[in-house]
Amino acid sequence: MSLNVIDLIKGQLGPALVSQAASQFGESESGISKAIGGILPAVVGGLANNSDNPGVLDAITNASSSGILGNLIGGASSSPVISTLLTSIFGDKISGIVNAIATYAGISNNSSSSLLNLVTGATVGSIGKYAADNNLDKSGISNLLGEQKGIVSSLLPAGLSLASLNLGSWFGGGSSTSHAEAAPKPGEPKIEVTRSTTAAGTNPDRNNNEGGGSIWKWLLPLLLLIAAGYFLWKQCEKKQTTTTTTTTDSTAAKTDTAATTTPADTSATTTAPAVKTDENIDLNGVMLKGYKGGMEDQMITFLKSGNYKNAADDAALKDKWYDFDHVNFKIGSATELEAGSQGQLDNLVAILKAFPDAKIKIGGYTDKTGNEASNVKLSKSRAEFIKGALAKAGVGAQVLEAEGYGSKYAKVDAKASDAERAADRKMAVRFAK
Repeated sequence: MSLNVIDLIKGQLGPALVSQAASQFGESESGISKAIGGILPAVVGGLANNSDNPGVLDAITNASSSGILGNLIGGASSSPVISTLLTSIFGDKISGIVNAIATYAGISNNSSSSLLNLVTGATVGSIGKYAADNNLDKSGISNLLGEQKGIVSSLLPAGLSLASLNLGSWFGGGSSTSHAEAAPKPGEPKIEVTRSTTAAGTNPDRNNNEGGGSIWKWLLPLLLLIAAGYFLWKQCEKKQTTTTTTTTDSTAAKTDTAATTTPADTSATTTAPAVKTDENIDLNGVMLKGYKGGMEDQMITFLKSGNYKNAADDAALKDKWYDFDHVNFKIGSATELEAGSQGQLDNLVAILKAFPDAKIKIGGYTDKTGNEASNVKLSKSRAEFIKGALAKAGVGAQVLEAEGYGSKYAKVDAKASDAERAADRKMAVRFAK
């Protein structure tokens, strides 16, 4: 099965970036999320259609050393280099794409245009990093991009089609009012899916009606949920903050899993529960931002109750884990945290300093997919990184151990959807003696 390059990119476009972009562009987070969900497969499709374009291959090859992934909001969203690349990819189709995305997401054309640049920067940067990590030359990159042509149409969210973005002709769809959407596999009958299309109109400021209707969502809603919906639903339903967390038991999970065939692991994606609101959590008169009943609140309550002090030994503590909700690593890395992670680490440091007798252990977990040796190594490395970060903050003596458990405690079947398997991926902390 071909690698889906969107799995390499989505970690760069998480809730923290959505929140930052919404503030920067003056849009709602749901609108920004919806726009990104539509732009990402369009950009991947554009690159796939230009997989033998020397300029595109040069841009991807140079992206790994350009630092573009570290400055997506301030750099890529207004970069003339990215604008030039977009012109090379889409030509005179850019304005139509911008209008269609603005209409679909209910945002302004200016915001849609900036997001197109931003997502393109995240895409070439992520593919460039993957290519560098796996020693892919330009021929290898070209082959990787070419493999995406067969899956682009299935990754578009409900409400968008290749035709509505004026890209149908690139992948055999043409620009007529109906076309065959999915190519059959060998030995399977051909299934014709009819799409109705609407022309991308002008959008001088903001459009709230959706265009480019499609009945694909009625025929294969489950496929759309797995292949494309993960990004949209996660962003719309989960409000990212830098200091808030939730808690689950020791088998819940949220970090990435090492991939079986590539060093780049798959980042967690899940449909979040109802949005929770930050509240002040009292830490001996110091107010921490966190969920009422969340990780910080539960840890502080446990320490104040005397239950830690009265615990006879480590065995009395080992079954209660507190899961990090916003401490996440960048895809394929055990040393780089995603934006929004530091706040919760700072909260943990504050708790440990307020209770200097308390000791903890860090744990890392993965789901059942991938090579188990790689899973254990990745989870162990990430746990060690967090231990090191706490040591630098002055509480290293209170961190007794950092352990990677791989998929040892995973419960969800490896054949389940990525959204279901996300329950088995996490970083967590427990008290220890």
